[in-house]
Amino acid sequence: MFGFLKKSIEVYIVSPVSGKLMDITEVPDEVFSAKMVGDGVAIEPDNGLVVAPCSGKIIQIFNTNHAVAIETKEGLEVLIHLGIDTVKLKGEGFKRIAAVGDEVKEGDPLIEMDLEKIKSLGKSTITPVIITNPQIIETIDKKNGVAQAGQDRIMTIKVKKS
Repeated sequence: MFGFLKKSIEVYIVSPVSGKLMDITEVPDEVFSAKMVGDGVAIEPDNGLVVAPCSGKIIQIFNTNHAVAIETKEGLEVLIHLGIDTVKLKGEGFKRIAAVGDEVKEGDPLIEMDLEKIKSLGKSTITPVIITNPQIIETIDKKNGVAQAGQDRIMTIKVKKS
């Protein structure tokens, strides 16, 4: 009845890895570049420590440790996909720190990536950070440039009023 009194909720996503930001459409994998999984940004990491880009609950860590999904209290589902086509590495080059069900705060360590190992096995380390439930997004503001893990905002998302 008084929906006009509700304000949009802003959620800030910080970089899960340190490195150079790139537009999601530039990711060398059509699943990400065509936004089939959702919208977001990607990062070319210069450090292998992967941290929580937001506070929330870990709802999935793939058994190969190449991807992590976190749900925020606002209902956003944030997927961090570590590298491109890295599922084929069957966990090689990744070390899990966190666990499914963990409540995490922005900046908490999740996974360690061995960037040199992943590259030596012929895979890209480009890391997409995707909102996988875009139907709840009102607007998304994406940053560019260079970002520090756990510190610099890479996306500001307005969640639709419910």
